[in-house]
Amino acid sequence: MTRRPVPRAHWLLLCVLLVGAAGLFTLHALVIGQFHADETTVEGAADTVPPQIRTGGSVIDARGPAPHSARPPDRAVALTFDDGPDPEWTPKVLAVLGEHHVHATFFVTGAHAAQYPGLVRAILAGGHEIGNHTTTHSDVRDLGATSTDLELRGTDLALAGAAGVTTSLFRPPYSATPASVDDVAWAADQAIGAAGRLIVLSDVDSQDWRRPGVEQIVRNSKPPDDKGVVLLMHDAGGDRAQTVAALDQLIPALQSGGRHVGSVGETAGITQTNQPAETVPQLGGWLLIAAVWAGDALASLMGVLLVVSAALAALRAVLTLVTTAIHVRRSRFRAPRPVNDPVTVIIPAYNEKEGIEATVRSALASDHPVQVIVVDDGSTDGTADIIERLRLRRVRVIRQRNAGKAAALNTGLAAARTEYVVLVDGDTLIEPDTVGQLVRHFGDHTVGAVSGNAKVGNRGGLLGKWQHIEYVIGFNLDRRMYDVLECMPTVPGAVGAFRRSALLRRGGVATDTLAEDTDLTMALERAGWRVVYEQNARVWTEAPATLGQLWKQRYRWCYGTLQAVWKHRRAVLGRGAAGRLGRRGIPYLVLFQVVLPLMAPFVDVAAVFGVIAGDWSVTLGYWVAFQVLQVIPGVVAFRLDGEPLAPLLAMPLQQFVYRQLMYLVVIQSVMTAVAGARLPWQKLDRVGLSPAPSSRISRISR
Repeated sequence: MTRRPVPRAHWLLLCVLLVGAAGLFTLHALVIGQFHADETTVEGAADTVPPQIRTGGSVIDARGPAPHSARPPDRAVALTFDDGPDPEWTPKVLAVLGEHHVHATFFVTGAHAAQYPGLVRAILAGGHEIGNHTTTHSDVRDLGATSTDLELRGTDLALAGAAGVTTSLFRPPYSATPASVDDVAWAADQAIGAAGRLIVLSDVDSQDWRRPGVEQIVRNSKPPDDKGVVLLMHDAGGDRAQTVAALDQLIPALQSGGRHVGSVGETAGITQTNQPAETVPQLGGWLLIAAVWAGDALASLMGVLLVVSAALAALRAVLTLVTTAIHVRRSRFRAPRPVNDPVTVIIPAYNEKEGIEATVRSALASDHPVQVIVVDDGSTDGTADIIERLRLRRVRVIRQRNAGKAAALNTGLAAARTEYVVLVDGDTLIEPDTVGQLVRHFGDHTVGAVSGNAKVGNRGGLLGKWQHIEYVIGFNLDRRMYDVLECMPTVPGAVGAFRRSALLRRGGVATDTLAEDTDLTMALERAGWRVVYEQNARVWTEAPATLGQLWKQRYRWCYGTLQAVWKHRRAVLGRGAAGRLGRRGIPYLVLFQVVLPLMAPFVDVAAVFGVIAGDWSVTLGYWVAFQVLQVIPGVVAFRLDGEPLAPLLAMPLQQFVYRQLMYLVVIQSVMTAVAGARLPWQKLDRVGLSPAPSSRISRISR
């Protein structure tokens, strides 16, 4: 079969997706960012501010070399609203203005305009004016020229995309009256004026941001004399119920006093405050609005997924702990008929010179009568020679050309003459009672295979501890759960016992997947056989010693599992053992080992942004809860296995390195599967387990 190349662009794709997600989260954080209303003003020196600006009107024209200011005519009130649009309060303000047939000027932030483009259109449809209030409500006095320009252009894009308009009006956030303009503010105003914008400050502040009560807002909003004024109010930035109620009283009061109430353009005689935007800005605005929408959608999705992940973690913890308790209770009373028939231990080996002798000797040291078949799959390091020179009784060495692990297992099955076989890897050390513990389950004639308990032998160092934790939890909780639910997806290649006749009846070990152990287990269950777990059948295996080796191993495992799941997908429609596998085991496997890991990097990015820019206490709470829901089952699993708890101290660090690597493995595997590529049987570098990791098998490596 032609092997398609493994895709390489997935890293670039993943990086692009994560950077894109980070960008969208950043945009979302800017859009929803909380800010103070315009009550904050800190005045400094005003040595460079022209006197006519500080003593003049609130509409400042700094576009030319001779800056000047203007104000609405006497007995005119320019009604302005800042910080919107807001989905709750802006429509209510518009309704009051419409009821009284009055127009106003709305100084909007680009972030909110992009988030609620429909409200921008509603403002213009009501005959009102739109002004620029920066993109993120930033104080332009603290910004440089570049940042200020970006703040203004962001709002320009949002308005162009939302309603196809541009505006010449600008109000600086945190500004007040002309008398408050200091040197820093004037420098910013000059730069803004040079860009062709009119600066609109205020003469009267309603102080509605204080929420002093409706009557007080009305009193604050009335001009002190007959001079024309610009009135500052807010339609966003907090609860504006008092503003809406005060506005309904204020407009009739002003009009009954003979005052003209209108927008800045209407009252100050400024024409063309809003003009149609050009095509390019409109396109850019549409993209900005689309990005804001995508950021909101992604943030909502990730928020839901964060909650769902925590809920699933809780459900998984409860399920595994409950089924573990059931399994422990059953194990105390489950006493299958003893099986004394001889057993063949089959060891497929490819370049296993470092550990093959110890593996064979550990098998021969079994309490149960065994024969050993070593299938050398084309080794180039003298693996077969090592065993042949030992001249051990009950050991047979078969050499074949390199054809892969599945082919080596089939060779061993064909050569075996016993009904029960135990399959172990060439780097595995078997405890003396393991074979007997495994085959005793064959006293139940419905059992076709038995999973043993593989333990990490080289658990020194942080990477070794992480794998040790994973093995202990995986075997002592997950496999107990699978046993109770009768949906075991995998008898591990490190240690498993099988009925030879059942294997031969289905054609031996299939060679079309990389996870031959998972494929074999699922095939047996689809044929109606039960697969159980024996926690006391311990073996010691050599785990990868480097991140590179770990990557190769887990890549093959994950990709092979995907192959096996796809191959046996019709088990979902099966009955009996096949149905239990298809409707319990496979969905659990896909959900927790494929779907959630695929989403995990994005959830992590969302969690980081949630801590930085959102409600950090809630986000951190979910993260801590997630850790606790992993530690508790870990403690239970270690206690069940008689292991010291000290390695669990390394568990929280798994989230930052080990888990991320596992996430990438799943992403790589899915991408490879989608591309239709095929992987070889990748051989890991071995150094051997020495000395033996358990006193119970101290005689093995002699």
